Amino acid sequence: MAAWLVVLTIGLPWLGALIMLLMREDQARLRSLIAVSCSAASSIAALGLIPFATSSAVIHLTVGGVFGDVTFVPDGLGVVLAAIATVIGTLTIVFSVDYMRGEAQLNRYYFFVLFFIGGMCGLVLTNSLLLLFFFWEMVALCSYALISFYNDDPNAVAGGIKALVITQLGGVGVLVGVLTAASSLGSTRIDYLLAKAGNLPSLTLSIIAFGFLIGAAAKSAQIPFHTWLPGAMEAPTPVSALIHAATMVNAGVYLLARFYPAFATVPGWTATVTIVGLASMLAAGCMALVANDFKRILAYSTISQLGLMFYAVGIGAVFASQFHLLSHALFKALLFLAAGAVIHSVNTRDIQQMGGLGKQMPFVRNVFVIGAAALVGVPIFNGFWSKELILEASAAHQSWWLLGGCLIGVGLTALYGVRMTWLVFYGRPRSELHAHEAKPAMRAALLPLSVGVLTAWLLVGVIGQLFASTLPHHQLGEALSLEPMMREVLSAPITVFALATVALGVAAWWARKRLTVLIDLLRVPAFVAAHDFGFEWLNRQVVNLTQRLTSVLRKTQTGQLNWNVAGIVIGLVIVLGILLLGGIT
Repeated sequence: MAAWLVVLTIGLPWLGALIMLLMREDQARLRSLIAVSCSAASSIAALGLIPFATSSAVIHLTVGGVFGDVTFVPDGLGVVLAAIATVIGTLTIVFSVDYMRGEAQLNRYYFFVLFFIGGMCGLVLTNSLLLLFFFWEMVALCSYALISFYNDDPNAVAGGIKALVITQLGGVGVLVGVLTAASSLGSTRIDYLLAKAGNLPSLTLSIIAFGFLIGAAAKSAQIPFHTWLPGAMEAPTPVSALIHAATMVNAGVYLLARFYPAFATVPGWTATVTIVGLASMLAAGCMALVANDFKRILAYSTISQLGLMFYAVGIGAVFASQFHLLSHALFKALLFLAAGAVIHSVNTRDIQQMGGLGKQMPFVRNVFVIGAAALVGVPIFNGFWSKELILEASAAHQSWWLLGGCLIGVGLTALYGVRMTWLVFYGRPRSELHAHEAKPAMRAALLPLSVGVLTAWLLVGVIGQLFASTLPHHQLGEALSLEPMMREVLSAPITVFALATVALGVAAWWARKRLTVLIDLLRVPAFVAAHDFGFEWLNRQVVNLTQRLTSVLRKTQTGQLNWNVAGIVIGLVIVLGILLLGGIT
């Protein structure tokens, strides 16, 4: 049964994608019905897989050669991520029915969305290192294609190329790690690497660990690879909600959590993960605070929250990182889709032109406030509980400067969260925008997400039991259940500090007119944050250097076939000569 559910979870979206290629563009109603049906059926299969979660392979194919054994293991970590990808994928497709109505080339749009959902499920359910890399690159391809969906928009094309180049740099790190592990262990199985990592030479394990870290940082848009994610906001907003908030960007966090037992003892690895996460959390929080593009604020917020998850993995709080991954997927998808409803209505992303939209869009305002409250960490909402588990683990880690940095990040989140919500939905209108309430399909997607944000934290016991029983190498110990979690969070001193930091961030926004002296002092840091702390400038220098090098190398290409053939022959002679001399000696 479990094997069939794995096949259906991965295969049904791909079946829908194949159908999209065969359909005519004018079959709008049928296209929407098939896309929603295939993704919904996949989500039912993924949810049905949860009771069958196991640490054993349910699909085992002996391919031989470099591929070895191809296995799929639906353990707790994999089934939770598959459920997130399929459920939120289904809701974003439902949202797209109204949001994308009337757009050209929608067969291509739905093809890549469905292809992505299947690829993401394959990434988290496979037990093969080579297949993991295959799916890793597959979701990157879908991301690129959907960022550049509006291919007549130069910004969208540039954003897609930038995302592809930067994430492919990380892909090289993953490939190096995969090939090193496979050649050293003689197996491509992930569980074999987790079990035998201690037998590998220190240098070999370090190459694998830091190769995977580079790939994870690039995929999850962590410093210094973070600059691609704001540019990815040129994609249609449902794509931003699914790929660039709830699923693909989480793949980096998943990768670190999956291989944490193997890499935790590598010198400097956990410290690097922690520092990268904390730096990304703080820098992105500052950038969100000074941005005015609605979607870019949410993109910076995503970088910041992913930084918090990196931080959690670095300090050893693997369960807390994945619990916050679930919380973040729900509330950030809600925020992105609600923002999409606003943008679809008023045709601008500049929050300085908005204001008072809550009166014209009460439903969207209410669900956005729910998502923002979870992002900020208001009690009851899911983000509060998962964030507090990370802060408690940080306090137990006894690195007070790290905890202090984390609390500053919490305060920044409260400040930019309140600023964003107020400038869009409250106060007086700052321009003549004619807004209308979200359309039925949009509301049908937003409502379940808001319910999930309010209630998902109640699943902590189920998820804890799944992880404890199906992740033997992670040694999570006794499963964390609901009542002990509530007692632990509500009685912990760090919770008081966190709530005080949130209150301070909210108060700073309300008292902003009285803090003009402080704001003036911070103009220079704000300018630096608005310009991405110089990372965008650094990207341009790398591009310029590459272009200059290619212009020099271009001179070697004369366009004359005879010279090209001569070059190939001379190169072949040199290689054969080296091989011959090597054989003689």
